[in-house]
Amino acid sequence: MSVATARPLHRSDKLLYYSLLPFASIIVATFILLFIVISYVSFPAIRRYGTSILTATRWAPNEASPESSVYGLLAPLFGTLVSSTIAVILALPVAVSVVLVLEEYAPQRLREVIGSIIELMAGLPTIVYGLWGLEVLAPMLRKHVYSPLHELLGFIPLFSCRPITGFNLATAGVLLAIMILPYMVAVARDAYRSIPFIYREAALAIGATRYEYARIMLGLARPGIIAAALLGFGRAAGETVAVALVVGNTPYVGACLFKPAYTVSSLIANQFANANLYPYMMNVLFFGGLLLLLIGMVANTIAVIMIEKVRKRLA
Repeated sequence: MSVATARPLHRSDKLLYYSLLPFASIIVATFILLFIVISYVSFPAIRRYGTSILTATRWAPNEASPESSVYGLLAPLFGTLVSSTIAVILALPVAVSVVLVLEEYAPQRLREVIGSIIELMAGLPTIVYGLWGLEVLAPMLRKHVYSPLHELLGFIPLFSCRPITGFNLATAGVLLAIMILPYMVAVARDAYRSIPFIYREAALAIGATRYEYARIMLGLARPGIIAAALLGFGRAAGETVAVALVVGNTPYVGACLFKPAYTVSSLIANQFANANLYPYMMNVLFFGGLLLLLIGMVANTIAVIMIEKVRKRLA
């Protein structure tokens, strides 16, 4: 309990509190309004198509016969979950390694330089990542990674299809990993820094080596690191422009990572301009936005619980 809430508020404090409360309430009101509007606009699509929105893989608007249009979100939802999972799998070990280097091994000067670069990467516009992925990352991965993997390990379903272009699920996952890395480093670093010195001194007092010391510290910070992964997943699921440039934008559900695919956010970005031309398309796209909102809410809620667990454990 904070000092402010442990004792009765003075009259002037009450006045200040009640004058500031409306501003704080704006955040809550905005979120509730956002949720209501997206749900309301999505409802006609749910009533028209039912569960087929989530089970159909085709996206086939029909201009001649709008009533026969088919809007399936299974493929974009599959692409969102797979690309975000790839991103977290690739980014998590790098983020943990960066935290260890910054907190335990790097000299102060190098620590400041790396920390500044990470902060700079976190603030870059996502379109910059997208353009770099379009011109550099996708061609490079296709030539030096995907083609050799297909030649050597083509019997594994993940690498079984020939990478005709570099614009596919794998490239979207790699680009998302780069984009969420600064964010995950920041969260994991905060969790690592929150470990009290008494634990650090105890580990050193029993004669732990640097490797053993790092293992003990990472064990204490584990819930915070898991929270970083969950927050990174939620952030990756919502990335739009950069992913739309490299994912290939073709409905696909399957095991091979070298196939062009769609994500929910890239589908919305590509189809929104024409959505008013077809009945229910706009509503289906809003339903896609609602799915992203729910994914983000679940990931962030679990992450907040994990972070709170770290605080209680180390208090």
